[in-house]
Amino acid sequence: MSASDPRPAAPRAAPALPGVAGNPRRPYVRPMAGWWLRNPYFVRYMAREGTAVFVAAYALILLVGLVRLAQGEAAWNGWLEALRSPLSTILHLVFLAVFVFHTVTWFEVLPKTMPPLLVGGKRVAQSAITAGAIAVAAAASLALFGIVWGLTR
Repeated sequence: MSASDPRPAAPRAAPALPGVAGNPRRPYVRPMAGWWLRNPYFVRYMAREGTAVFVAAYALILLVGLVRLAQGEAAWNGWLEALRSPLSTILHLVFLAVFVFHTVTWFEVLPKTMPPLLVGGKRVAQSAITAGAIAVAAAASLALFGIVWGLTR
């Protein structure tokens, strides 16, 4: 072929890719199973994310209560009686522990996701933001508990 030949040059053969037929080399495949178990940070992260399953389960319990309320007094009283069982009490204690973990870890992430908080020209420490948020959440929970307790007595 010369420079004046109008035909395009033949394409060069592409190098053989790993894992493709005819190539003896195999590609590196990073193991993905259990990736989060190799680092304590990711174990805690996955535990925090796993608490969402418990939140959804408790939402279903409350939804069943709402349906029972719509079905009448007998159905509502049956649902309340089911909540008084020892198994339900244990389940609610597990939910409480999981929700406390969920709340604390949620507020630990809070200072990392918000813009810097300045008081008196100085940046507020992340631990102070987390502690303040947990204190406000605890106070609000206790106030709500007190209101509900007072209304039911």
